[in-house]
Parts: sequence; C-alpha cells; structure tokens
Amino acid sequence: MFTETPFIRKKKRNEVIAKCFFGFMAAAMVIPLFLIVGYIVVQGAPAISWEFLTENPRSGGAKGGIWAAIVGTFYIVFFSLAFSAPIGVLAAVYLNEYATENWFTRIVNLAVVNLAGVPSIVHGLFGVGAFVYFANFNDGKKSIIAAALTLAVMTLPVIIASTKEALSAVPRQFREACWNVGATRWQVIWKIVLPNSISGILTGVILQVSRTAGETAPVMLTGVATYKLLDSTGLFLYHPIKDQCMALSMHLYYIATQANNVPKATPFAIATVLIGVVLIVNAAAIAFRVYLRSRKKW
Repeated sequence: MFTETPFIRKKKRNEVIAKCFFGFMAAAMVIPLFLIVGYIVVQGAPAISWEFLTENPRSGGAKGGIWAAIVGTFYIVFFSLAFSAPIGVLAAVYLNEYATENWFTRIVNLAVVNLAGVPSIVHGLFGVGAFVYFANFNDGKKSIIAAALTLAVMTLPVIIASTKEALSAVPRQFREACWNVGATRWQVIWKIVLPNSISGILTGVILQVSRTAGETAPVMLTGVATYKLLDSTGLFLYHPIKDQCMALSMHLYYIATQANNVPKATPFAIATVLIGVVLIVNAAAIAFRVYLRSRKKW
C-alpha cells in the first residue's frame, strides 16, 4: 500500500486552493450578472403585457407600447448583418487562405485590430459623415440604412477575427488532400473549408447581433429617432432608405432620462424586453450552430 507523503498532501492542498480561487473568480463574474438581470426583470415585470409589446408608443413615447422600437431594432440588426457578415467572411477568407505574409497583410491585420478598439461614438460620427451626408441616402437626413452601415463597419472586426480562427481550425490535411486530387483553391474553400468552419463563423455573427442590438450612440446619430408616431402595427413599418426608426436601446435611453410622467417600471420593462430579444436571437443562432457541429465528421 502506498501512503501519501507530505509533498503529495501539499500538492493536493494547493490544488484545492487553486480550484476554490478560480471558482470564486468565476462566481464573481456570474453572480453580479444574475443579480443585475434579476433586479431588472423583477422591477420591469409589472409593466410587461401583451399590449405593451404589440402597441406603438404614444404621447411622445411616455405611453403605449414598444412595438415600433422592437421592429426598428430588428430592421437595424438585419440590415447590419446583411452588410457585415458577407464582407467580414470574405475578408477573412482572403486573409487566411489567399494572402501571403507581407507588409500589406500586416497592415490589414493591424487595421482590423485598431478598428475593433475605436469607441462607438467615433463610429457614429464617421457614419454621419460617410453615410448620412456623403452617401446621401435620404437627402442628407438620417435613415435606417445609414445606421445599419455604421454598425456594420463597427462590427466587422469581430466577424473577421472569429472567421479567421474558424478557418484556421480546419486541418490543413483537408486542403492538401483536395489539392492532390486536382481541386482548385476556391473549390476547396467552398466545398471543404467553409462547411467545416461555419459553426465558428456563427460565433462572430452571434456577438455581432448582441452588440448591434444594444448600441445607442452610433444609431442615435445616424438613423434612430427618439419618437416616431405610427398608426399601423406590423412588420413593415419603415422604409429602409427613406425612414428613420425607433430602437429599443434609444427608446430606453429616452424614457429613462428625458420623458416625463413615465411609470417607474417602464424603463425596466423596456430593458427586460431588450435583453429578451438579444437572448432569443442568440439562442436561435446557438441552436443552429450546435446542429451544424453535430454534423461534423471530425
């Protein structure tokens, strides 16, 4: 029979201490999150109802529901994703599969890293100059498309970085085997690399959706109105080029800081709905990613 020596007991004790320390650090991140979300939900739950979710704002946003803001948020997220996802994936494919290591690719990679560190308000100012005044989508006025393009530029680095990592994770032997049987580089990318990396690419898209739905400063400057009177309810409330829209993040800011005679629970209810929208979209994307991963053969 082997008996523990003092050295082994010391190692086990140190391992338990390390395990407790890292567990405490994880709890220090998770517990505040649940406390914050729980507080918001408890405070906002009394104001959430079917009418609150399906009616348009009235009286300058102080009364009525938030349907117009929900639809506007989906408009911005959808058009932003439609622009940023293809461009980000194609840029990552070029950088990972085609580009050689030289001064140009180093500059591009540096630009991607720096773009990720630019504050959102600076992106908003860029969007005003580039997409509101220069592109002149709506005769020099704010528009949904200007806000979406601004957010697309802001979220490109996340998609490019996550896509590059996903492409790099595909074993090089897959590529070499295809090249050896005569496949072209693009055939290998289209038929082998992209299908096997799609789950990782979706990770960047999920992060993009979360950030896009919650941004306030860029959309406030480029395409979102604090209040917009709408008579109808439905999915097609706005024209992407000619209209501004309402958004949950901007509506929350306006109700919490500027609107008068607003019930105390209303800002918390809007925040709860915004969190719920982000969670639903993320859950759908994560479920799709899990499904794609389950189809992998390696």
